[in-house]
Amino acid sequence: MALLFLTGTAELIAQNKTAELKDFKLIIEKTDNGIKMRSEKGSAWIDLSFSLNNYRPQAVDEYGMTDLKKVSENKDENLADFLFTITKAENGIELKGIEGTAWTELKFSLADNKQQAIDQFGMTSLN
Repeated sequence: MALLFLTGTAELIAQNKTAELKDFKLIIEKTDNGIKMRSEKGSAWIDLSFSLNNYRPQAVDEYGMTDLKKVSENKDENLADFLFTITKAENGIELKGIEGTAWTELKFSLADNKQQAIDQFGMTSLN
């Protein structure tokens, strides 16, 4: 009986989390110097580019680059409320979803100057 209750509660929490997510779509490109990102929807920024040393994370939210200790308290109803870190790994990209994503971690291969789209649910098509 307790197991049934816990399973039902976990499903309700997951459904509520998914229902609270707002749409965003970002295009990520790995460059020689770091990362380029373009926002298709859900953020206040259009283009971001920054240098990253391998395995050093950078926090990104709907307002752009941020520091995990100084996350913006401003909430705009027209923007998705998301926060994640992005890390340039040797052969790809590692993302850790902190807020506003259904995913907690994404890892994928990405060659230099190639692109990958992500949204609140994970990897998605470029179109």
